[in-house]
Amino acid sequence: MTSYRDRAEAGRMLADQLTDLAGRPDVVVLGLVRGGVPVARVIADRIGAPLDVLVVRKLGVPWAPEVAYGALGPDGVQVLNDMVADRLSDAERAQVREREQAELDRREQRYRGGRPPLDLAGRTAVIVDDGLATGATARAAVQVARQLGAARVVVAVPVGSDQAYEMLAAEADELLCLQVPADFAAVGAYYDDFHEVSDDEVTQALTATA
Repeated sequence: MTSYRDRAEAGRMLADQLTDLAGRPDVVVLGLVRGGVPVARVIADRIGAPLDVLVVRKLGVPWAPEVAYGALGPDGVQVLNDMVADRLSDAERAQVREREQAELDRREQRYRGGRPPLDLAGRTAVIVDDGLATGATARAAVQVARQLGAARVVVAVPVGSDQAYEMLAAEADELLCLQVPADFAAVGAYYDDFHEVSDDEVTQALTATA
């Protein structure tokens, strides 16, 4: 499997496969915070669509945080997996939600910077990340986008595990994943430059396309 020089190159390669969305007034490109935003910026520029950020926080089981029992999104949107959530007490759920809501509010305030609330009603939302490991965050993002009124949800990523691919293919209206390695490792293994994206980098990417 090939590696990407950086997130910008990955964005260019994805954009080449999304030309059918170019120039459509209903399309909005949503970068998942934080690593998906630099990828999404390139796609938005290339297909001539507005770029925004979708802040999603997984609600993890306290004794196994990688297992999500739900997710939070903007405007009070909450998605729950009742089969998992029912295993937690009210106090456990409240503690997790309080912590993740605080971080979601911080990121929304930091990244929106006076921008209007995210409006997806009737739109085609293109959700972009720098890769899919478990796919849990992207899956939550798809569910949040639908609750925010998106008419169609497209997920676009440079690389992903086969497990995540199958899950997102069933969840999204369309899934574009350029590479699905049989021996998938960490997402960062498929980039030459996979530095941690800072809050400032996210803000600059959003400002550049505002």
